[in-house]
Amino acid sequence: MRFFLFALSLLAAPALAQPVDQGPKNVPEFTPEWPNQTRAPALKSGVQLSVEVLAEGLDHPWGIAVLPGGGYLVTERAGQLRVLRDGTLGDPVQGVPSVDARRQGGLLDVALAQDFDESRVIYLSYAKRIEDGLTATAVARGVLSDDATELDAVSDIFIQSPPSPTPMHYGSRVIPHDGMIYITTGEHFTQTERQKAQEIPSTFGKVVRLSPEGVAPPDNPFADQGAIAAQVWSLGHRNIQGAAIRPDGGDLWVIEHGPAGGDELNLIEKGANYGWPLISYGQTYGGSPIGTGEPRMEGMTAPRYYWDPVIAPGGMIFYDGDMFSDWRGDVLTGSLNPGGLVRLRLEGDKVTGEERFLDGEFRVRDVAMDRDGALLLLDDSNGRVLRLTPE
Repeated sequence: MRFFLFALSLLAAPALAQPVDQGPKNVPEFTPEWPNQTRAPALKSGVQLSVEVLAEGLDHPWGIAVLPGGGYLVTERAGQLRVLRDGTLGDPVQGVPSVDARRQGGLLDVALAQDFDESRVIYLSYAKRIEDGLTATAVARGVLSDDATELDAVSDIFIQSPPSPTPMHYGSRVIPHDGMIYITTGEHFTQTERQKAQEIPSTFGKVVRLSPEGVAPPDNPFADQGAIAAQVWSLGHRNIQGAAIRPDGGDLWVIEHGPAGGDELNLIEKGANYGWPLISYGQTYGGSPIGTGEPRMEGMTAPRYYWDPVIAPGGMIFYDGDMFSDWRGDVLTGSLNPGGLVRLRLEGDKVTGEERFLDGEFRVRDVAMDRDGALLLLDDSNGRVLRLTPE
């Protein structure tokens, strides 16, 4: 009788959900530090997405910002900032800084100041050409004219230091929050340059925190270690192209590109070191170990989630709208490879489930939420702005 009851209990127990089908790991010997740090159970929301093309013909769209009075600002990596309204792309906005559009460089993110309604201030991140062919991640601020045709009073509030000979791994998202500006940077990819992600007097592979005018505040963690170190908020990053503030706590979260394996979702903490290039859950593209060859190290902050194989993450948001009300509080991030949209469910600071949409259909460079709660995606593959609603 006891065996019969035990067998019935096994039949009644719910089966553990399997993770999203994503193929073999690059580094199968690496194991997560806690359950669901990677390959969390697959979520099945049942949501079917309707995709509307708002604009096409863009040259590698990179960043999008929703204008409160209607329309959107969209950057093109080649150097154009455009206004999209009612299905029409305007002429390029005048006054945008000249960009270094080699390789991964160009005009990158766009963000509205927190007081945009009054100030009309916007921020642009871009690859800035420095003398002798060197390049750097830079952020400029400017005032958008009332008719949105030009930028005035344009000035750089941040220029990455030192400049790099390599037009790769720029970052770079701009997040105005709580009276400050958070800027994410990359480490320019090469074996030599990536080491600067661990060097505090460098803004390679960092989250930078500045005032809206570009001044390093005195409560930054390394404010007493020189002008460059004073800008640094966190270190040990590879190439952060997704960043967002969590609405219910005000914390900054980022998603950064790993090598072959090891894309990371990180909760950013003041002064924390996230390990690159000493540790990684991935390996080099050639199959050799990264740094110490280990995924963890004492004193380094672990990712809240990681992917192996990669999703090649683009921009991210925390969803807080009404159109997909069951997704409130979830992370939504674009995927460049294999492509599509990735949803993560969080409980506290840990991921409990993952769902994928439009898998492999196109490279998603940025994600935003429209005024009514619809989703906006930038399709890098086809130069389009897409609007997603439930079917």
